[in-house]
Amino acid sequence: MDERWEALWRDTLEPWLQGLEGERREAVAQRRLWIGGGLAAGIALGALLWSRTGDAPFMLIGVGAGAAIGAIVGNRRVSKLAKRVKTRLNTAIAEALSLRYAETPAEPARYRTFRDYDLLPSSDRRSFEDHFSGQRQDCDFELYEAHLEQKRRSNKRTYYVTVFRGVLIRIAFPRKVEGVTVITRDQGWFNGLGALGRSMGSHKLERIGLVDPKFERIFEVYGDDQVLARYMLTPSFMERLLALEEALHGKHVRALFDGDSGQGELLIAAETGDFFEIGTMSRPLADQSRVQALVGELNQVLGLIDLLVEPATFDEASVVEADA
Repeated sequence: MDERWEALWRDTLEPWLQGLEGERREAVAQRRLWIGGGLAAGIALGALLWSRTGDAPFMLIGVGAGAAIGAIVGNRRVSKLAKRVKTRLNTAIAEALSLRYAETPAEPARYRTFRDYDLLPSSDRRSFEDHFSGQRQDCDFELYEAHLEQKRRSNKRTYYVTVFRGVLIRIAFPRKVEGVTVITRDQGWFNGLGALGRSMGSHKLERIGLVDPKFERIFEVYGDDQVLARYMLTPSFMERLLALEEALHGKHVRALFDGDSGQGELLIAAETGDFFEIGTMSRPLADQSRVQALVGELNQVLGLIDLLVEPATFDEASVVEADA
């Protein structure tokens, strides 16, 4: 980390975390006791059920129930402390970058628009967290994490399956955006079904051919204006979009240029898993690698937002205009 981050760590975060170390050790020890006690109680209950019924499944249920209750109760204090530490670290890092941080977004930015244009799957249960907002390159932006689950039923059992866990980004785009351009992933044999266009949101969109065949193999693009869509989707922009996916260790990044928002926006969804976490509570809190990991994750996103809003080069603009 550079001198600014070293100073933040040395003067603010390290002393604060060291002050919480006794509480961390006590919480972790208490968790071990609860888990061990729950397991012991579960074994005793399982043995009792076995002696009464002679049925092995009942014994296993007893053991499992005791262990689960011990883990749930024992983890409460650890989880509460972890949440407190995470909020403080993310807030301090955001402030150092002149950004704002909130544990959850007051309103998930453009979530309905992500859904209307099929950038996110349908879900029966959803949660949002880790909301960062501010400006980059004089552009307003915000990002947050979404966890979407669908309800499934099997053999009279109801359970939930994660269908999306990742980062959602909204950028007030600095260049003029008109209409709608949707960037999704190539669907192989199913591409033919969309050759005549698709209805998304309130728009009838047509298939857009990309200038570079490399990206044509990766992405599938729809828009309501061929010329404007190809002007926005320069080769360097598509490269940057893939770089965002790689930097986030994600997959299936997809995006939308939306002129209907009133100010022209770029919306991005990337499946990244759970980001901006502080790591295990089993090691000392005053471990600088915790902050380094958080700073690294956020800087990766911010650096690529900077690249995404950079204007096209003269050569690229000329190529696109000539192709149009």
